Amino acid sequence: MSGEQPIHVVPPVNSLRMVRTLMLVTSLCGGLIVAVWQITLPAIATNKKVVLERSVRALIPNASQIVEYDASAQGVTAAKGDPADGAVRFYAAYDKNGTLDAIAAEGGARGYTDTVRVLYGYRHDCECIFGIQVTQMRETPGIGDKIITDPAFLKNFERLDVSLTPDLKSLFNVVKTVKHSTKQFGWEIDAIAGATITSKAVGRGINDSAQRLLPMLVPHLEVVKQKGGAQ
Repeated sequence: MSGEQPIHVVPPVNSLRMVRTLMLVTSLCGGLIVAVWQITLPAIATNKKVVLERSVRALIPNASQIVEYDASAQGVTAAKGDPADGAVRFYAAYDKNGTLDAIAAEGGARGYTDTVRVLYGYRHDCECIFGIQVTQMRETPGIGDKIITDPAFLKNFERLDVSLTPDLKSLFNVVKTVKHSTKQFGWEIDAIAGATITSKAVGRGINDSAQRLLPMLVPHLEVVKQKGGAQ
């Protein structure tokens, strides 16, 4: 019949060629991601170091010099590269006379949405934490971020007890966050009402870090006081 339309036959798809193409694209994308990551890694590490140093200086404004150390079961040594397995990085702040003013170290724990990391200041004469600086946080604006601005919460860290047991092997008391307005002891942190999860993350981060660092640091504190004796 003259009104019939011609039938168009669609050629079969070469599945092998499609798979090869997808593999090539995937490989190229993966290689690009790795290359970008390797290129930006030094810059990320540098930026993190700058942020930490600024936080240390904000925490210890009288610091004239800041020296990085690593504490481990073998003692205290000058920091070189990334900390070895089991070692804890800390920052010793010295005044203009070369006298050790304070120690700063970082701790972190999971909060409501992500890891909350804080830098805390420690002084051996009182065996206490005297302040914190938040170095990483993605908590809910207006709620979780009150750990930065709430005066009552920050007051917890004016003299937070982190004294060690007589054998210097652990904290005498676990640093913990308690329900708002129920704080009774010097090692407790009074949580922010409505931001309990974030408040607890700060407490866990400090406790976990101090439990690891202080038993390795305090027995060798004289090395740090000598300013450069471990370098």
